[in-house]
Amino acid sequence: MLKVAIIGLGDISKIHIPAIQDSEKAELVATCDIDESLKDTVPEVPFYTDYEEMLEKESLDCVHICLPHHLHYPATKACVEKGVHVIQEKPLARNAEEGMFLTELEEKYNDVKICISFQNRFNETFIKLKELVDSGEYGKVKGIKGLVTWFRPKSYYDEKPWRGTFRQSGGGVMINQAIHTLDLMQLIGGEIDTIRGSIDNLFEYGYDVEDTATANIQFNNGATGLFFATVTNATNSSVEFQVLLEKGKLTIKDSILTKTNEEGKKERVIEDEKLPGKKFYYGASHDKLINHFYSCIENDTDDYIHVKDAQTSMEMISAIRRSSEIKQTIKMEVYK
Repeated sequence: MLKVAIIGLGDISKIHIPAIQDSEKAELVATCDIDESLKDTVPEVPFYTDYEEMLEKESLDCVHICLPHHLHYPATKACVEKGVHVIQEKPLARNAEEGMFLTELEEKYNDVKICISFQNRFNETFIKLKELVDSGEYGKVKGIKGLVTWFRPKSYYDEKPWRGTFRQSGGGVMINQAIHTLDLMQLIGGEIDTIRGSIDNLFEYGYDVEDTATANIQFNNGATGLFFATVTNATNSSVEFQVLLEKGKLTIKDSILTKTNEEGKKERVIEDEKLPGKKFYYGASHDKLINHFYSCIENDTDDYIHVKDAQTSMEMISAIRRSSEIKQTIKMEVYK
């Protein structure tokens, strides 16, 4: 059984901790956070306020990193240099440049596994959608649409100011809420040629991260992508992900995949598992990603989401941001 620890006991840890505890492959043996008031989050295991101390004292196989964005690289680096495998929450880093440091880290310590938590790749709807696209049954991909329309009140940033601070977060809606959608778009569309993007703040919260972003994405295969994300909606609506093909379209909405043929006939294909409660829109595939990675550790296989796989979404975000700044189309080869 793998000995596992978690660094960072904030909101997302509430998804990771039960997944670790429910796994037949792992045992949670330590937790770490600088906030001592969180000591009893998992009362039966040792608690640390310094992850360097934890790495020295505990014999660990894997660490889950659930920290603010600016701490992802240093914490992952500390674990990897100790020979400890890592599941790191998204995003990979604060920007594409910092992402390259992690790419270099992965290449240098190629016997240590770093998995980035893009759990939506494990959603039943997306797996089936990709299977249908790859089959060629509906022809080539012509367009991809990714819409994220959520809501975040000012208190969301006030309670944890790093979220609204560009230096610590690396951005707003793109990197914090919509990065999963960008990741899925590039998985279906493939290599990107150009991006023309625009970012803005529709709410006047006083923070320096964007709350709204849009982009036109041109893929090398001729397909076009439309990306739109905001946290200024009235509520947290379901993400909409649609692929237009030569002979129909595939749509994921309300966690249900439907296919529509050339005559306009719509058919329900499959529905995702959902988390209970208000945060259903997160999806329920963390457990699958985590247990799959544990199997990769046990069997020494490489079929997990590598740093290099997650770097593309960082390049997309950096390109959208730069395009908005200079009001020009960006060639993606600039970020390679």
